[in-house]
Amino acid sequence: MKRRVGIVGFRGYSGAELLRILKRHRHVEVWLLEHRSESDEPPRIRGESRPPHLPLSAEAVREHRLALVFLATPPEVSLELAPSLLEAGARVIDLSGAFRLRLPETYRRWYRSEHTQAQLLAEAVYGLPEFYRDRIRQARLVANPGCYPTAASLAIRPLIEAGVVDRYAGIVCDAKSGVSGAGRKPTLRTSFCEVTENLSAYSILEHRHVPEILLNCELEEGELSFTAQLVPLDRGILETIYFRGLEVSGPEMLLKLYEQRYAQEPFIRLYEPGQTPDLHAVRHTNFCDLGVVFDAGTGRGVVVAAIDNLVKGAAGQAVQNMNLMLGFPETEALL
Repeated sequence: MKRRVGIVGFRGYSGAELLRILKRHRHVEVWLLEHRSESDEPPRIRGESRPPHLPLSAEAVREHRLALVFLATPPEVSLELAPSLLEAGARVIDLSGAFRLRLPETYRRWYRSEHTQAQLLAEAVYGLPEFYRDRIRQARLVANPGCYPTAASLAIRPLIEAGVVDRYAGIVCDAKSGVSGAGRKPTLRTSFCEVTENLSAYSILEHRHVPEILLNCELEEGELSFTAQLVPLDRGILETIYFRGLEVSGPEMLLKLYEQRYAQEPFIRLYEPGQTPDLHAVRHTNFCDLGVVFDAGTGRGVVVAAIDNLVKGAAGQAVQNMNLMLGFPETEALL
């Protein structure tokens, strides 16, 4: 029998991407949960089947036996909804930042808001399968990672674990994202006239994704400089990460570290020495592509990481987590 799963926020970019992926999943039946009344129904193809809709409530989740609910909602909405969904017996994957950080005071600093569910914050498992797979399988509540930290953490952490980075010299992460990463709600900054033929940096030294990278890579804040930039594309993230190497003989050595760390990972792809990925390579996929360039003479290293921010950076990774939590093949509907 197929397991029933619900999506709250299915009209947003991440929620719509979730629905697109789950439509081809062989083991789940999708239910769309209406949190607030909306009038902007997207056009539908004549004759196309539509998943069942339910008004969102704990009683409906319980009555219809939903095994898991995705929250593709802003943090404040996730904080409001998660407790009652868990109480109703559903497991929850939250795609916002509501449960990604471990301490309320850390959340307060970076999100500039009080955290109202400290107990759930402590319980939530960070949903980056390449690092926390066993914990994700057992979790009631999974905090799906941010898009920028997904690429950055997958690129940086193996180098930190191996001790080949001069941490005193610092790590610089220059990250560029398509406009869908800002969400569907229109703002002046994401309007067509502001974005087209333009490139802009934002949230410099205060981007709320920074603490996720620090936690995953066990870095101090002073060891990482991260800058997010908006590019005139609909989707995709490309991060260029600069570091100084310690006793690194060349790019082949670094690639061997990545190969050893990610040998069994279905969604990590490595490039030949000196070659790097671009956004076309990962568009509409759940892959994180990594390429390494290193100059042994100067000790300068560069890792380029590319993901689709709506797939591996959001909905695809959420489905990967769901597969682990519900006992399905991890790659189901993603390869």
